Amino acid sequence: MEPVTGVMLLRCRATRLVDEGFPGWVEVVFRDAYGRMWTMVDKCPIFGDADLGPETVFPVEVTLECRTLDFIAEGRPGGVVKVSTDPHHVAAEDGTDEFDVLPEQLLIVGGGTHGP
Repeated sequence: MEPVTGVMLLRCRATRLVDEGFPGWVEVVFRDAYGRMWTMVDKCPIFGDADLGPETVFPVEVTLECRTLDFIAEGRPGGVVKVSTDPHHVAAEDGTDEFDVLPEQLLIVGGGTHGP
């Protein structure tokens, strides 16, 4: 995998509003590269530009900033990317903040890949 410039975003799905009070808290889920479903609850603004509130019809596609830790080439066509959701101190309900995801679950904003 080539080095990445820009901001890395993990595609997720907001499933429900947990707390309507400012700034609002939302439950977000995503499936890792091995099929495990992960759940996170955090402030609405952490999950991208989606305008989440009481009027939102869930589920809604959202993103979460992450950083790349490793690329695992074996085991799956296209490989697996190990990411951390620590840029905003977001973790799954059990405290996990490192996940193996598929490359197509990631977006790069404001940059791209570049050669060695």
